[in-house]
Amino acid sequence: MGKTKVAIIGSGNIGTDLMIKVLRLSNALEMAAMVGIDAASDGLARAQRLGVATTAEGIDGLVAMPEFADIEIVFDATSAGAHHRHDAILRSHGKRVIDLTPAAIGPYTIPPVNGGAHLDAPNVNMVTCGGQATIPMVYAVNRVARVHYGEIVASIASKSAGPGTRANIDEFTETTSRAIVEVGGAANGKAIIVLNPAEPPLIMRDTVYCLCDDADQDAIRQSVLDMVEEVKTYVPGYRLKQALQFEHIGSNKPLHIPGLTAGDRSDFTGLKVSIFLEVEGAAHYLPAYAGNLDIMTSAALRTAERMAATLHVGAPA
Repeated sequence: MGKTKVAIIGSGNIGTDLMIKVLRLSNALEMAAMVGIDAASDGLARAQRLGVATTAEGIDGLVAMPEFADIEIVFDATSAGAHHRHDAILRSHGKRVIDLTPAAIGPYTIPPVNGGAHLDAPNVNMVTCGGQATIPMVYAVNRVARVHYGEIVASIASKSAGPGTRANIDEFTETTSRAIVEVGGAANGKAIIVLNPAEPPLIMRDTVYCLCDDADQDAIRQSVLDMVEEVKTYVPGYRLKQALQFEHIGSNKPLHIPGLTAGDRSDFTGLKVSIFLEVEGAAHYLPAYAGNLDIMTSAALRTAERMAATLHVGAPA
């Protein structure tokens, strides 16, 4: 079978980086179209130079393109608000959709956690950059010790946060918090994003706090290390910034967490696990400090390749 043809809607930083990854890295996918709304965008200009068909007429322009008939998977790298219309149109034409916005129409997908669970869904959601970086860690702890509360803080360079990211801050926190529970396995979740204006720009940093049942610390540590290695198979710049930290929370001084629902209590006793991450981008198109965007496009690419492998199962060669 030949490569599966794909299109990308959104010619900004995320969409352009994803295009470069498809062209350079994928043996399963073929770039068929790049879609934007700004004819002067660097993404569309770069696509044209690389021989990729383009339109500056948005989703309507994509549907009108002769290439549209053969496209099977469409990535949406626009905004949560725009994605609702895009999804309705694409589904009406039988296209599979990979959503890189926090619209969360389809099921959440984190490749090393549940990457094979929703490959037949018409729309899958890649959560957020913070979610892609941190939810594997929550899951790694939870598979050893029940996580009652997971909190993540994603700190990204302000320069790596484009208009779409800035417009979706509320959706980012809400979507990531839900995914910490639904995919990471925590009973409760909270997400915070920080746009750091430091110069020179800092590489993406993520902090993960898990309040879990007391358990073997070596087993938790090994589970986390195993997960780091799995994420690194598609995001080479993903790494622990320092060793895991463990703290026992005893009944003599419980940790009060407002809204904690696990066990109908707000005073937690058990083990607090702190994980500190750094995500350096591959610099295919974006600067290396933009690991937040790189992990999103890398996760979307991994998901699309898995999806493509299922599209023609049983079809004649």
